[in-house]
Amino acid sequence: MLEPERCPRAVPSASAVVRVLADGAELALAAAEEFATRTAEAARARGVATVALAGGSTPRALYSLLAGDGDGSFRARIPWEGIHFFWGDERHVPPDHPDSNYRMAHETLLSRVPVPPSNVHRIHTENPDAAAAADLYEREVRDFFTSHRLMEGVFPRFDLVLLGMGSDGHTASLFPGTGVVHEKNRIVEAPWVPKFGACRVTLTPPVLNRAAAVIFLVSGEEKAETLRAVLKGEWQPDVYPSQVVQPERGELLWLVERTAGRLLRETS
Repeated sequence: MLEPERCPRAVPSASAVVRVLADGAELALAAAEEFATRTAEAARARGVATVALAGGSTPRALYSLLAGDGDGSFRARIPWEGIHFFWGDERHVPPDHPDSNYRMAHETLLSRVPVPPSNVHRIHTENPDAAAAADLYEREVRDFFTSHRLMEGVFPRFDLVLLGMGSDGHTASLFPGTGVVHEKNRIVEAPWVPKFGACRVTLTPPVLNRAAAVIFLVSGEEKAETLRAVLKGEWQPDVYPSQVVQPERGELLWLVERTAGRLLRETS
């Protein structure tokens, strides 16, 4: 494991906003409002909006809410045909596997809304070679963003990146002690994660930090101590990789369910 950096700092950064919500339903509602507003604004401005979806359990309620019907639904406000969907990371499993982030998003959201199949850019982790899957995904991301003039230097600029945070402080597939936390050149990497004895495929920190907006969705009392360390503690990205997400010219919003945020003071 890499030696952690130890340099005290005040976090969150000046650009970060932390909102503590009463429960999971309020968290999903707040996230859905952000999603609908930001994708509509991007689509109006350029005709296309780009979103990197998160996996895990917390986003599931958000995706179901976005896809729901009825009066006042978010579904009617969202320019589905103008949104291109990507993923922040993926497990090294086929798309029909129960652990697949793509499968979860497809079942709860993408199969229920009018998104053209060509707008869905999944990571092809059915490939037995995770590094090859990462290379293929990097080419697809680079080609798409270049053709739409959405590159910022050598990195894409997503309109919205959704992230979760694990109880160990990981986000996307940036896990404690993995060198990908320090990656500066690649768009996509396939780090080996000893915790699972498997590779993952993930967007890298410079991509996350070029986004126009990054929204963390965090729920669960078991994450309270880690969340306090990430937002209030020393700068230790090798220990708490979520700390590395600090958008350079974008917004950083933490939407936190009450039990996960019980050790924080709400800020705005």
